[in-house]
Amino acid sequence: MIHFSNLQKANAQYADELKRTAAEVIDSGRFLQGERVVAFERQLAKYLGVRHAVACASGLDALRLILRAYIVTGAMAEGDEVIVPANTFIASILAITDNRLKPALAEPDIHTCNLSIPDLETHITPRTKAIMAVHLYGRACWSDALQTTAATHHLKIIEDNAQAMGACCLHNGMIRHTGGLGDAAGNSFYPAKNLGALGDAGAVTTNDDALAETVRALGNYGSRRKYVFEYAGLNSRMDEMQAAFLSVKLKYLDTENEIRRRIARYYTENIRNEKICLPLPPEHKDAHAYHLFVIRTENRDDLHAYLRRRGVEVLIHYPIPPHRQKAYQDADWNTRDFPVTETIHRQVLSLPLSPVMTEEEVKKTVDLLNRY
Repeated sequence: MIHFSNLQKANAQYADELKRTAAEVIDSGRFLQGERVVAFERQLAKYLGVRHAVACASGLDALRLILRAYIVTGAMAEGDEVIVPANTFIASILAITDNRLKPALAEPDIHTCNLSIPDLETHITPRTKAIMAVHLYGRACWSDALQTTAATHHLKIIEDNAQAMGACCLHNGMIRHTGGLGDAAGNSFYPAKNLGALGDAGAVTTNDDALAETVRALGNYGSRRKYVFEYAGLNSRMDEMQAAFLSVKLKYLDTENEIRRRIARYYTENIRNEKICLPLPPEHKDAHAYHLFVIRTENRDDLHAYLRRRGVEVLIHYPIPPHRQKAYQDADWNTRDFPVTETIHRQVLSLPLSPVMTEEEVKKTVDLLNRY
């Protein structure tokens, strides 16, 4: 079996270091709000080139906390709109609706599966307060036009960087990491992510001093000072163990991402089947972190079954778009049709791609795709 992503094998590379680190945390007797979390926050902020990283419990919480912070500081109010791609993972939408904000669903670009930036203007209304730029599958969603549109209409840019840790793009004339481009970013360290914890964890990254302070308080029950609660907050804190593990794995992120890019290049250059639509190569060589390598085909379910029968584990990210989920069947914001989004969700198939794939596994996958 060619595994889609072998987390056991991936973490085994660093097992001795991870076990030693775990023992140090256990021996310290400090499991929350200790020096390990502080150290990882500093390391992450430095890596992404931002002033602040605020650790929290998950990627979803990171986005929830950003939006909650904007509400309690008066930058947004309940009922305001956030433009978000209709084909994103549901966590992007959940963060918006959890704060009683309104998702303004926008069709993606069929070739990148990211926001169609030229179409953003058509979604802006007097209630629009932010654009959520989702770097879907690990591909950077950024451009001068995005920045110009946001600045012209005084909109916040919130990055959903859950799938793109290590992706880069041109920002104000410099190559910068995603997660450090907009007003704030939500980052996920779910175990299967490019930078994955051994449990769940997330972080907010930003250059906004006031936002970072508010997010930190909101994630700590709404408290800046013990037993004094300024906001009705959440319990959303990264524990010391996950922070320690992430500090170890951050050192290897760029190396692992380069392996992902090498596999993606091999797929792109060698898959030759007219039934398969390959992802558009990024303009900049490091603009895609390739959390996922997603192809499209009209025969998705048949191709899925064909590969599984031959020992290749492939997944579907994602079979049902958010606006078709039962959770939002009564929402008043999803009444439009989204044909591009539904085409994407009907056709996508994610190929195996991980830093521990062997050359033989990659070649076998390509050979099977070409013979389909």
